[in-house]
Amino acid sequence: MLDLAIIGGGPAGLTAGLYATRGGLKEVVMFEMGLPGGQITQSSEIENYPGVFREEPHLTGMELMEPWPKQCMHFGLKHEMAEVKNVTKSGNIFKIKTFDKEYEAKSVVVCTGSTPKRAGFKGEDEFFGKGVSTCATCDGFFYKDKEVAVLGGGDTALEEALYLANICSKVYVIHRREEFRAAPPTVQRVLKNSKIELILNATVDEVYGSAMGVEGVKVSKKDGSSLDLKVPGIFVFVGNNVNNKVLKQDDGSYLCDVNEYGEVIVDLNMNTSTKGLYAAGDMRINAAKQVVCAASDGAIAGMGALNYVQENFND
Repeated sequence: MLDLAIIGGGPAGLTAGLYATRGGLKEVVMFEMGLPGGQITQSSEIENYPGVFREEPHLTGMELMEPWPKQCMHFGLKHEMAEVKNVTKSGNIFKIKTFDKEYEAKSVVVCTGSTPKRAGFKGEDEFFGKGVSTCATCDGFFYKDKEVAVLGGGDTALEEALYLANICSKVYVIHRREEFRAAPPTVQRVLKNSKIELILNATVDEVYGSAMGVEGVKVSKKDGSSLDLKVPGIFVFVGNNVNNKVLKQDDGSYLCDVNEYGEVIVDLNMNTSTKGLYAAGDMRINAAKQVVCAASDGAIAGMGALNYVQENFND
């Protein structure tokens, strides 16, 4: 039986494994289909992870994460390259089902993340990471004193537009409706910001550019007119898909409490509503969606699992 099963091999999962094994848990397995590292490995430039700053050439996400698995596995963390189908609990024991095996564990940390939704416009995939972004905190500084576009009309889109307005010379907010879904105070702040220009009742048709990156965004309005914004970057905020399917039970419920968006509800110690089950990283409520924050979550969850096992399974 495993002391701890970790579902997901990004920064949260790796750090949970590091803290749990270094703290004394012996049988700790991290289930991750691919190479450990998470979504950040797809980023071409990392500037905001403390202690590893490099100007030219910029540190990549792959380079940032390269030493993590070796360090985290030094203390005994094992990597099982398998996709977890679901996690259930019977009494005090969790059952982790992959597509060909079943494992039992005393505790579980789930850190399967979330996936930003794609808007579906032409060039979105081609230029993702080269001018198309889903994280203003990560990539906004690269557009200092430049004009950028933001696609979306919810809280995240407008909050990120306000964030970008502190860095960029101008921010175009493109929204398909006349009204915003964001909280009224946020909308008012956007309306009062002179650096933000609203383009309403509009959709993005295409992002175009060259091998160097995005050079412009083509926009269509409902009145039949069109715009060609000469911007080097567009930030897409049309929602996230929470990767919570491993928590789905046969009756359609979840193993623990989730909110209306499917995000796992946790307390400050990453405890879910199910004892012995922890959630960390982008899949939890109020996640900052930053590597440093996911690592912090993982450390807290790993220590929580360590304490839980020691207190409840003393041999």
